[in-house]
Amino acid sequence: MFNRYAKALTLRQEESQLRSPRTYTPIDATHVMYEGSTYLMMASNNYLGLTHHPHVKERSLQAIQQYGTGSGGARLTSGSFPLFQELEARLAQWKECEKALTFTAGFMANLGTISALVNKGDIIFSDELNHASLIDGCRLSGAKVQVYPHRDVHALEPLLAEPMHYGMRFIITDGVFSMDGDIAPLPELLELAERYDALLIVDDAHATGVIGEGRGTAHHFHCESPRIITTGTMSKALGSIGGYVCGSQTIIDYIINHSRPFIFATALSPADIGASLGALEVLAQEPRVYQNLRSNTEYMHKALHSLGIPSSDETPIFPIIIGSNEGTLEASRLCEQEGIILSAIRPPTVPINTGRLRLTVTASHTKAELQKVIQVLQRLPIQKTL
Repeated sequence: MFNRYAKALTLRQEESQLRSPRTYTPIDATHVMYEGSTYLMMASNNYLGLTHHPHVKERSLQAIQQYGTGSGGARLTSGSFPLFQELEARLAQWKECEKALTFTAGFMANLGTISALVNKGDIIFSDELNHASLIDGCRLSGAKVQVYPHRDVHALEPLLAEPMHYGMRFIITDGVFSMDGDIAPLPELLELAERYDALLIVDDAHATGVIGEGRGTAHHFHCESPRIITTGTMSKALGSIGGYVCGSQTIIDYIINHSRPFIFATALSPADIGASLGALEVLAQEPRVYQNLRSNTEYMHKALHSLGIPSSDETPIFPIIIGSNEGTLEASRLCEQEGIILSAIRPPTVPINTGRLRLTVTASHTKAELQKVIQVLQRLPIQKTL
């Protein structure tokens, strides 16, 4: 009965692609305990280090004290409570849009938004490096999907210009791409959306708190349009859990009434909402947190550049390309021996022969810690093209 699954696991093992979660005990925003030793965490999406910020923790505890530990059900069934309205109003304000709606996770926000807005008979134009949640949302919609080369607006335009045999057009892209750290060309995409009457869905999971003074991709490029629908998560820079979608009131009201992942899923817990509110308050009241992230990002970029390792200072995501699966696993093990956690990222998460260490810096890392990482990277077999 289980031969199919056992064979698939054996194949993963032979291809150096077998995965299993490691159990770390967090110490603070940048350090973990593993098997009795302390390690420097350089593989986290906790970009602003807010998981351990006193105000974020206090807001979470306050929410538990007032509202208990769980939401009790789906919001259209069991009702909502004031924290939801507070968080969604603050998200809408932060993202400079009319209205926001929360989901239980960023993955669910993408599934729920795309499957609600896009119908069979529509057509989607999707960046080839989009996150799995966007890809799955496109599949779930039943629409025709055309994948365009990564960030290539010149290749996208002729696809949009083809005679229309479908309902509505949608352009879907990550704002910041999670494995490469590059940013979608939003102004050009918005121009194409306006020219060819398309809606533009942007996943800001790795952009919120990271670019545009923390407000995300649209703010980074000073783009404003009712055509832009932004999804994202509170689980990365905001140090909590949960997803969201922001857009016009019409769009959000439609999603409330048509999104199965919203209608049928139990809502976020009070603790999660409280932590997310606390994180947004920190971003608004303590700009130095965002400034620290920018400073550390620029520091790491300059250090990698001096070693001949390709990098950008746009985001705190630095792909350290190794190549083979075996080499990537060995590089990760060597980092661990030096007290640094740098996870091995392999296919199918990234294209074949582009195995990498996905290095991420946070606002809470010290320059001394970043320098230690650089010293270790100097000894690894890294692909250098500068």
